[in-house]
Amino acid sequence: MLIALISCVAKKESYATVAKDLYISPLFKKAYSYAKKQEVDKIFILSAKYGLLREDAVIEPYNETLKDKSIHERKNWAKNILNELSKEIDLKRDKFLILAGRKYREFIIEELGKENYEIPLKGLSIGKQLSFYKEVLR
Repeated sequence: MLIALISCVAKKESYATVAKDLYISPLFKKAYSYAKKQEVDKIFILSAKYGLLREDAVIEPYNETLKDKSIHERKNWAKNILNELSKEIDLKRDKFLILAGRKYREFIIEELGKENYEIPLKGLSIGKQLSFYKEVLR
């Protein structure tokens, strides 16, 4: 299976809704569209507050990010993400398309085989990520 992991973003709707619709920034919308275009089998959202989210999970808006968390807190967050993921998929055999910033992926990818994940926008600024998505989503 091919699994997409997309990180949450700051810009959100002001009311509870399904996760895929809560995040309203252009970056998230384009990452989500890109994952769909890649014909992934499942999409999960990496939420700083809620952890691993199915795209159809109904959640309340929040203002939390991993950028403000300590390494210890991020490691615990990633451990919880991996625990939840392992209930859904095979961490060692499934393939991952990771559309998430460094702080959201750093302690997750350590547990995946290097041959099992792809980070197509690694090292790109937000502006360059948006340009990439614009080009491939034409």
